Amino acid sequence: MQRLTPEQLRSHQWYGTEGLRSFSHRARTRQLGLSAEEHMGKPVVGILNTWSELNPCHIHLRERAQDVKRGVWQAGGYPVELPVMSLSETFQKPTTMLYRNLLAMETEELLRSHPIDAAVLMGGCDKTTPALIMGAISMDIPAIFVPCGPMIPGNHRGELLGSGSDMWRYWADKQAGLITEADMEDVLSGIARSPGHCMTMGTASTMTSVAEVLGMTLPGAAAIPAVASAHNRMAAASGRRAVEMAWEDLRPSAVLTAEAYADAVTTILALGGSTNAVIHLIAMARRSGVPLTLDDFDEASRRVPVLADLKPSGAYVMEHFHLAGGLPGLLSRIKDLLHPDRPTVGGRPMRETLAAAEVYDDKVIRRRDDPMSQEGGLAVLRGNLAPDGAVIKHVAAEPRLLKHTGPAVVFDGHADLVRRINDESLPITADSVLVLRGAGPHGGPGMPEHGMLPIPDRLLKMGVRDMVRISDARMSGTSYGACVLHVAPESHVGGPLALVRDGDPITLDVEARRLTLEVPEEELARRRAAWQPPKPAFRRGYGAMFDAHIMQADQGCDFDFLLGTGGAPEPGMG
Repeated sequence: MQRLTPEQLRSHQWYGTEGLRSFSHRARTRQLGLSAEEHMGKPVVGILNTWSELNPCHIHLRERAQDVKRGVWQAGGYPVELPVMSLSETFQKPTTMLYRNLLAMETEELLRSHPIDAAVLMGGCDKTTPALIMGAISMDIPAIFVPCGPMIPGNHRGELLGSGSDMWRYWADKQAGLITEADMEDVLSGIARSPGHCMTMGTASTMTSVAEVLGMTLPGAAAIPAVASAHNRMAAASGRRAVEMAWEDLRPSAVLTAEAYADAVTTILALGGSTNAVIHLIAMARRSGVPLTLDDFDEASRRVPVLADLKPSGAYVMEHFHLAGGLPGLLSRIKDLLHPDRPTVGGRPMRETLAAAEVYDDKVIRRRDDPMSQEGGLAVLRGNLAPDGAVIKHVAAEPRLLKHTGPAVVFDGHADLVRRINDESLPITADSVLVLRGAGPHGGPGMPEHGMLPIPDRLLKMGVRDMVRISDARMSGTSYGACVLHVAPESHVGGPLALVRDGDPITLDVEARRLTLEVPEEELARRRAAWQPPKPAFRRGYGAMFDAHIMQADQGCDFDFLLGTGGAPEPGMG
């Protein structure tokens, strides 16, 4: 591979020319306390850090950035840490999905406007992974992703707890009167015991695994626990590798091929991954110019087995997965379904990594002849209620509900749901189909994680733990249940969900991949003619821009003006 010379580095335009601007940049670098020997002629590595004191998943990234810097200095580069927006799934409202594209824009523009030759992207909590990578794709300079890592397993009186997943379970038991407030306090203290993202196969673990299989991380990086010493070593190694990538000019466009995205789809399904990954991967692929669709997920789902026995669909959590061999171990068992000769940021094709990969625990990473499920964990539904598609994580639902017809009980927005779900006068039974609308990209706003609609307390007390629930919202990747999500087009733009009325029969048939509103077309046409679009939620600011440019779930919920790469010039040095 031909290496760049110092004069070919992007940062040379800032530091190495003869003009007044370059002189000023060198003077200001001396102001930072650096001598010429410390930075001149060296790759400048931008460390984009999503650390925040209101993001417990990333609270350790301030110190982990020091490990990255150590690696950059060791390899002869010049590290600069650049703070970027931290998307805290736990605290940020109404949803971090509202801000994923904002972080992607910030990433792209921060890299473009500064003298950066390569980037180390530090994140992991749900939307930070796709946002950082989307921005890096569109900027297309060498970039490597450092996952923040999962937290250690939760524990409650000796029972293994998974963040999110077991919170929902215990909350349902509390609402049913099966456990006490003191029990819940113990769960509260034991379910999240260290820095790091959710240790279940929720959105965070799914998306960091996606980053790894795409080839954007070092091998094995995604599953290393946040507090393990191996995580420090991985961060330092990523810093060293970023310097080499700058000299090699190894860009995301060389790594993120159509084959890479196909392998990511396969991996999401083999992991029993989060439904949110469908939206994020489609958005990432479209940035790369790869026309990934919902149909690609559904086609793969029919031939890819679920091998990871991880909560919320299984029994174990990410530390078990790491010790069992991590993602390389799982991928070694589906090599025939992958494209292992493609490049990765590690500098070696994936085939070399998988040749040395092993599985150390068949209970956590199942054999092909003993899968969790013969089919992938997601299904794509279509029908007159979701003409552009909807998704369901059917491996996390009660099997009896996978073919079900029941009367609709409709809620207009999350506030209406909270206000009325426990109204004793509502005609809700275990056979009812709960419908939430007004929760999509426009209606949410931002498509919040409201799709795991709560089961009424009176049914919980009767032992009901799952019902068919349909919405244009998302749900947390740590959630479970017969929840049909991402209905497109959403109700706020006149999708069929806007036409549903209480009592309308709705049929879910996962095997047939159908979602049907059992109402005559003539009646639906009358309702459609009478429908009025809701007023926009935002009249100014970022929210107004979001509302004007956000695309639907089946298109990845990106902004229409951000698709692809290029189209933005390098800043002139003057």
